[in-house]
Amino acid sequence: MTNPGATSTRKHTALPKARTLIEALPWLTRHHGKTVVIKFGGNAMVDEELKSAFAQDVAFLRHAGLRPVVVHGGGPQISAQLDRMGLASEFKAGLRVTTPEAMDVVRMVLAGQVQRELVGLLNRHGPLAVGMTGEDAHTMTATKHYAEIDGERVDLGRVGEITHVDTGAVQALLDDGRIPVISSIARSADVADAGGHVFNVNADTAAAALAAALGAETLMVLTDVEGLYEDWPRSDEVISRLTASELERLLPELTSGMVPKMEGCLHAVRNGVTTARVIDGRVQHSILLEIFTDEGIGTMVVPDEPQEREA
Repeated sequence: MTNPGATSTRKHTALPKARTLIEALPWLTRHHGKTVVIKFGGNAMVDEELKSAFAQDVAFLRHAGLRPVVVHGGGPQISAQLDRMGLASEFKAGLRVTTPEAMDVVRMVLAGQVQRELVGLLNRHGPLAVGMTGEDAHTMTATKHYAEIDGERVDLGRVGEITHVDTGAVQALLDDGRIPVISSIARSADVADAGGHVFNVNADTAAAALAAALGAETLMVLTDVEGLYEDWPRSDEVISRLTASELERLLPELTSGMVPKMEGCLHAVRNGVTTARVIDGRVQHSILLEIFTDEGIGTMVVPDEPQEREA
């Protein structure tokens, strides 16, 4: 005989789950069918529990009716492999100096290690993820990027600056219900480049360029901080929301590690992306917290109001 009291207790303990789902309903409705580009990096890329939670979040977005696209780099893994091969890691202006030998390692680690692991984690939740690089189907095209240090032009080797994004292959995967997982490597824009050279591209920059080309609703950049601090290091107060113009004024004051992330956010919202967000990848399920709650947990960048753009 069923105990009515036990049934009542089970219903009561399950009620918070139902309330949570109902609270998410407006956000699910708002984002349904929208493309979300997520840059995967930082601690979330090397911590096993965070990697698993990230894959759950992205799979949840897909099953909830969104169209997620993942762009990734792999700095720690590349450095580790270069070290194993006796090749030095050198950085200038915050970017990896990429010799032809280092480029071979970058290609191998991004497409053969980092991407494959992430695709595997996502595909535990269904036949969802498909791995590709920016080279595939000419998705990303780049020219050689030079850094400027103390007013001097510095050669970084095979580091690229994206000049064109062809979204055809990515759109086809999205339309088929898949989750594209894209390594931040681009083909050379030089048709005379008979060697078929490719470029190592900053993953923040690649994600922003792809989000703009796709007309994404949102760009999300995972970092190892809570967001953009208002007055770092004097204060750890996080700016929860700012406009493109406000961000542009702050850029010269930012630490080197935040510059490509915030420049990417600025590029995205100035080129059709509705919001760009920098969120703390050290927090499990940070993507779901940011998209499906009022509070959010990072910094959101929005386009200027029309009158602000005209000023």
